[in-house]
Amino acid sequence: MKLYEFQAKEVFAQEGIPIPRGRMVATAEEAAAVARELGRCVVKAQVHVGGRGKAGGIKLVNTPEEARAAAAALLGKPLKGLLVRYVLVEEALPIAAEYYLSVTIDRVPKRPVMIASAMGGVDIEEVAATTPERIARLEVDPAFGPFDFELRALCAQAGFAPAARRGAAELARRLYQAFLRADASLAEINPLVLTERGELVAADAKFEVDDNALYRQPALAAYKEASEEDPIEAEAHRRGVNYVRLQGDIGIIGNGAGLVMSTLDLVTRHGGRPANFLDIGGGARAEVVRQALSIVLMDPNVKGVLFNIFGGITRGDDVARGILEAVRTMDVRVPMVVRMAGTRAEEGLKLLEGSPLIPAATPDEAARRIIELVAAR
Repeated sequence: MKLYEFQAKEVFAQEGIPIPRGRMVATAEEAAAVARELGRCVVKAQVHVGGRGKAGGIKLVNTPEEARAAAAALLGKPLKGLLVRYVLVEEALPIAAEYYLSVTIDRVPKRPVMIASAMGGVDIEEVAATTPERIARLEVDPAFGPFDFELRALCAQAGFAPAARRGAAELARRLYQAFLRADASLAEINPLVLTERGELVAADAKFEVDDNALYRQPALAAYKEASEEDPIEAEAHRRGVNYVRLQGDIGIIGNGAGLVMSTLDLVTRHGGRPANFLDIGGGARAEVVRQALSIVLMDPNVKGVLFNIFGGITRGDDVARGILEAVRTMDVRVPMVVRMAGTRAEEGLKLLEGSPLIPAATPDEAARRIIELVAAR
């Protein structure tokens, strides 16, 4: 779950991380009122997407009238595909330097990693691609947390100004605590501003919380807004379907996360573009399969569907009944290929005889076949 910038800064402030003075508002008049209090300020669109500045979502203003106009230009308008419902109006900082600081999970060493760079204000991916030597990393032992000397070394390696390193190390420790307490998957400050007065301030903030931990984070769970999710993903979540929307045109349905991931890889390897990840899980009954297919077909980009089912707990005949029920009750106009093996797979394939579904003997054959059918449309 992603937090808005203003929400992330509330979390940071609770840990003692300095943030700019400002308020979230929902109208242009409120923006003007805040600007009267702050003077020169920044009006920032609040959407769950990066690159807001390049997209025109961050505006520096000098007067309340300019703040009103900037807010009016943003509120109620789409920014990178998302509707702007709030703007954050906060003081403009006297910037001496901009740094980058974050904590996330590295799944290779299976532990948190802290990342720092003196090239703040730029996408970290761009820094990694062009000047990787400007990025410092610290793998954190979760049993002990980062030691102070490790944090100071991280800031020195990143190229922070010597006078700012001790303060930056303390701020990094607080950022890690915020990450830990909130069951976060990402806590990022970019830029971390060193002001002309020598103060460190979190000028921007990203914060993502592990959805699986929301049951023990009720204060953060209250921030969840379905309006900011992909509408198909939101509907799948309401129906209890494990679905992630991608950018391709071949719908993928399988049972088991590993099988679905390998199916995505197969389709990609053979030149296709998966439209989604959808795992019906073990033991899925006919109704679950029908729901899964209906979710996949909500995506107008889907030109074909591939079922890859390996029966263990899941029975092939139940999956087949679900597919047939969906075809009977829905207006399915795309080709569908089914690969089925394992428990009652023969019975399932028998049920599918005479239907518009196309059987495949192996995953490779299924991937090649659906790609051919989609390309021929």
